[in-house]
Amino acid sequence: MTASFDIAKIRRDFPVLSEKIRSKDLVYFDNGATTQKPLTVIYALQHYYARENANIHRGVHFLSQQATFAYERARGRVGQFLNARESSEVVFVRGTTEALNLVAHSYGRSQLGPDDEIIVSQLEHHSNIVPWQLLCAEKGARLRVVPISDTGEFLFDEYAKLLSERTRIVAVAHASNALGTILPIKEIAALAHQHGAVVVVDGAQGVPHLPVDVQDLDCDFYAFSAHKLFGPTGIGVLYGKQALLRAMPPWEGGGSMIEKVSFTGTTYAPPPMRFEAGTPHIAGVIGLEAAIDYVNAVGREQIAAYEADLLAHADAALAAIPGLRLIGTARERVAVLSFALDDIHPHDIGTILDAEGIAVRAGHHCAQPVMQFYQVPATVRASLAFYNTRAEIDALVAALHKVKKVFGG
Repeated sequence: MTASFDIAKIRRDFPVLSEKIRSKDLVYFDNGATTQKPLTVIYALQHYYARENANIHRGVHFLSQQATFAYERARGRVGQFLNARESSEVVFVRGTTEALNLVAHSYGRSQLGPDDEIIVSQLEHHSNIVPWQLLCAEKGARLRVVPISDTGEFLFDEYAKLLSERTRIVAVAHASNALGTILPIKEIAALAHQHGAVVVVDGAQGVPHLPVDVQDLDCDFYAFSAHKLFGPTGIGVLYGKQALLRAMPPWEGGGSMIEKVSFTGTTYAPPPMRFEAGTPHIAGVIGLEAAIDYVNAVGREQIAAYEADLLAHADAALAAIPGLRLIGTARERVAVLSFALDDIHPHDIGTILDAEGIAVRAGHHCAQPVMQFYQVPATVRASLAFYNTRAEIDALVAALHKVKKVFGG
């Protein structure tokens, strides 16, 4: 790590990390569910509500103009963050789930017919499975699934076999929330485009850990949530190529998404406004901008390198625990560790770890097909962020040894 990556300073920027949980120092390893927020994000939200609170795109008064400027400035910042061609390719939504549903309802409904096919992978979060199942049921289309290897790798050769002239949509995660596997999005997109398919990427676990360049990836849609990127809850982003967004019908009607309304007919605003009906989560958008600014200041390449080092340390430390089975050991992973310990139920492990002040996720992680593949009801997931430390991983290891003692191991 370079000297400029000051982990002590970074941790001071996140107030919750100094909290005591059950009289123990908090070790927060549930970043895959939601990340903690730096002071700059908290202050941005406070400043908006205290100094600039007004509705946007409607008022001619000063506060409305200020809020509108801040909201649209944030759209531009998100566009730069993703390397979109233009800020109008950025649509604000409530989160990744809503973004994926928007694509399914608007693009999918207008493009799919009977016997058309959608391809997903076995690694997907339920949010990138269920919307496509609903769409297939409505349209008489078929859902095809790319299998994974025993290590949790996306089997690219099997994917290539599934592609055909019937493939309309390929919907895949940038990184698995349950296993951390990084998917080869650029290669997936290139092959899909050869078959005329559109590529939708669930970037919820990609954006917090990986530099994302949507032009280089050449995906058609990319979705992510602010709360997994150290920003507020209730706000997310759908990136879409401009030509596709312009061809898509609205999926919600109301204020802001129109040009003219009469009882004889309505004309719709161009993207992105077409997809942002009603009053949006203005403060959330402003908080997202602050989160992006914070991540950029730390350095996305530095974050990736630090987390890779942290993951290597964690892999080695956990693998040394007798009876612990790491689930998902793909060669390319973000900082996620999923594991089982002897025959102890993950919920019991999570409960004992909580007594030690360690926050992990125990369950199926909204990825039940992954659990079914590994024939486990659930796993313990420790998902890391750049404010975590080797010492915290060592605390996790010590606590897992206590778990084994409790259960006679």
